[in-house]
Amino acid sequence: MKKWKEYLMKINGFEMKAVYNEETIRSVFLPLLKQLQKLQKQKGERIIAFMAAPPAVGKTTLSQFLQYISKEEKELTEIQALGFDGFHYHSDYINSHDAIVLGEKVPMKQVKGCPETYDARKLRQKLECIKTENILWPIYDRNLHDVVEDQIEVTKDIILIEGNWLLLKQDPWKSMQQYADYKILILAEEQMLKERLISRKQKGGLSRKEAEDWYINSDSKNVTRVLKDSCQEHLDLLLQVEQDNDYLQVK
Repeated sequence: MKKWKEYLMKINGFEMKAVYNEETIRSVFLPLLKQLQKLQKQKGERIIAFMAAPPAVGKTTLSQFLQYISKEEKELTEIQALGFDGFHYHSDYINSHDAIVLGEKVPMKQVKGCPETYDARKLRQKLECIKTENILWPIYDRNLHDVVEDQIEVTKDIILIEGNWLLLKQDPWKSMQQYADYKILILAEEQMLKERLISRKQKGGLSRKEAEDWYINSDSKNVTRVLKDSCQEHLDLLLQVEQDNDYLQVK
């Protein structure tokens, strides 16, 4: 029988509850942190880990939790978790531009969150500097619904960057994987993610019908693209989210 432990953490300015299986913490999360620590010591320089997953998997919460336990466990090197959403184009740009998404020209504001609404050039510039410099990192403010530049100073020797598109097979994302010393991909069943994403939109004020329409027109495409178009070769860790929100190590 699984034993679950509850943690209260602040993520993106909001208090959030995180619940994880104690055995998964011992058998998956702590070994991951020890592996990153070992890799960093071997290389003798700052290392970067990419964590990619579809929307609603819980990757932001997980990355923050890994940062939290790296601080709590004295024998571990502290990691710094960074979000990818600060590389959205700014809202004024998104609201005034179109994008070519899967061969179709659409207003960016209708598909906000897909790869074409991110500034890949800005991300590449940051990644080119991050190995040797304590750079400043942008965030996405969910109160403002916009990007705020240069909010987090990158200072730790192990950096965990989480985001939907970090392991896409297509350029410009594929070429940026050269900056990752360690690659993590998290998968999940599409139907489970569908219900999570619809529920998330309803909590944000949409009706069930509006939330379902948004899922069909936007979120579902993003889920499918991550699951089908992320590189699964040369991964260091492959996880699967189960129905009870536990994490199963596949590779």
